[in-house]
Amino acid sequence: MCAMRVTVTGATGLIGSSLVAALRERGAQVTVLTRDPERARARLGEVEALAWDALAEPAPVQALEERDAVMHLAGEPVAQRWSAGAKRAIRESRALGTRNLVAGLALAQARPSLLLSSSATGYYGAHGEEPLDEDAPPGSDFLARVCVEWEAAAAAARELPDTGTGGTRVVQLRTGVVLDRAGGALAKMLTPFKLGVGGPVAGGYQFMSWIHAQDVVGMMLAALADERWSGPVNATAPEPVTNRAFSKILGKVLGRPSLLPVPGLALRALYGEMAEIVTSGARVMPAKALVLGYEFSQPQLEQALRSALTP
Repeated sequence: MCAMRVTVTGATGLIGSSLVAALRERGAQVTVLTRDPERARARLGEVEALAWDALAEPAPVQALEERDAVMHLAGEPVAQRWSAGAKRAIRESRALGTRNLVAGLALAQARPSLLLSSSATGYYGAHGEEPLDEDAPPGSDFLARVCVEWEAAAAAARELPDTGTGGTRVVQLRTGVVLDRAGGALAKMLTPFKLGVGGPVAGGYQFMSWIHAQDVVGMMLAALADERWSGPVNATAPEPVTNRAFSKILGKVLGRPSLLPVPGLALRALYGEMAEIVTSGARVMPAKALVLGYEFSQPQLEQALRSALTP
């Protein structure tokens, strides 16, 4: 790990900044691809930061040559009202951005042996109580279609001609609801719950496939170190819970009541089509990670929430 050279996209995001810090702690040399190198250096510290417009051009070859891995985390936030423009940005930032990254890889002579590309449990669409492993088929809604296209764009890196480095291993990390007080779904929940007006959404019987931010980074590091990690991998904790159970435990951790239901109709009025992510759900299991021997640092929800909410 000490001699590794790793390129990261989406490095200033919630997971990206934690990943960069973890890589640097392990002695890796980190290169960041970003629209704003000055901002990235201000946030991340002493890293090599190179400019890249992911929607307009192939990734710069100098950021990919003689690297051990590329960790591709960039993408437009999903948690916003899905206007036509927002949906276009969500799709293009993932599908076109990943295609342009692979186009850059194709130009490299000594290309990385690993491309780890983010994906999401939205791949599966809405399901009931059925446990889903990595072999489950994709859904048909907007986010599922985006994930299918996103993963296919990353998978194309496997087909690049071998330049003598042994080919490119591709991992698509299907991440669930990430627990981190600094952002994402948990940060949005905190205000109503702290005010005592939080509670189950749309009945609360839909499953939430959650994961602590520390374990998302942990899985990325495991994939970097272990060549057995390949293809789609569900980045979720071993025990998904219903939205009702999640609300109850979050209220307990915060010491606040969590009984006030949030009607699905109200969420749809506020967020439109995007509300389906919250009002429906899927019971996604980390089958492949468990088979590969990954040990979760935060496998239980209550402890994971306490950890995520501790400054």
